[in-house]
Amino acid sequence: MKALIGPAAALGMIAATGPSGSASAAEIHAIVSGALTGAFRELAPQFEKMSGHKVTIAWGPSSGHTADAIPVRIQKKEPVDVLIMVGPALDNLIKEGKFTAESRVHIADSKLGAGVRKGAPKPDVSTVAALKQALLSAKSVGYSEGASGVYIATKLFKTLGIENEMAGKAKQVTGELVGEAVARGEIDLGLQQVSELIAVSGVDFAGPLPDQAQLVSPIVAGVAQDAKERDAAKAFVDFLVSDAAAPAIRKSGLETVARAK
Repeated sequence: MKALIGPAAALGMIAATGPSGSASAAEIHAIVSGALTGAFRELAPQFEKMSGHKVTIAWGPSSGHTADAIPVRIQKKEPVDVLIMVGPALDNLIKEGKFTAESRVHIADSKLGAGVRKGAPKPDVSTVAALKQALLSAKSVGYSEGASGVYIATKLFKTLGIENEMAGKAKQVTGELVGEAVARGEIDLGLQQVSELIAVSGVDFAGPLPDQAQLVSPIVAGVAQDAKERDAAKAFVDFLVSDAAAPAIRKSGLETVARAK
């Protein structure tokens, strides 16, 4: 999907919409999937410095029913200018008229991976057979309540033929990244989006899941229909798909997408 405007124009708009110290500086309320945790450690401060705007971020999974889950936040009418989450979940909110279709931008692609506590032996997850053995050998397996967790709990275990074996030791981790439970030693093997696993310093990344067991989720952004800071929110989204943002996105474990120049 094409960005709203090209990278060079995007950076020009950032400078125009909120130069540092100007009266036009805005506070952008963003609700963001945990997949962007690592990337935003660099990108949010970088955008703030370049634009003069402030980005206030609330984190949550793209699906689920806990207080942090993005659908719950939206249902409770939490203030939001821009939303960043997996594509299908945002599409549902666009159909409900809460976000604008024309503002939908494909930021990156996110793959699933496995991680263990720092210093623990890394299991082989490079093939379907190896992944299956790693899951069966683990004392406990953690997954999120977000899109990746739904896939793992409802499809992956069943596809691997180990649904019954996993029932007693697979645990949904809520309110935090799966890697945080792994780092504390509460979970033996964590499965989550790669960018969310490697964002936790106490986790050793074992590798991405093999293609035959992989789920690639498009991470997209959309501007709220009733956004209070619409122009600033659009500038933030344009920055996220610019050349300037690409290195941090790739370093975080996400994959950038090709764009028409």
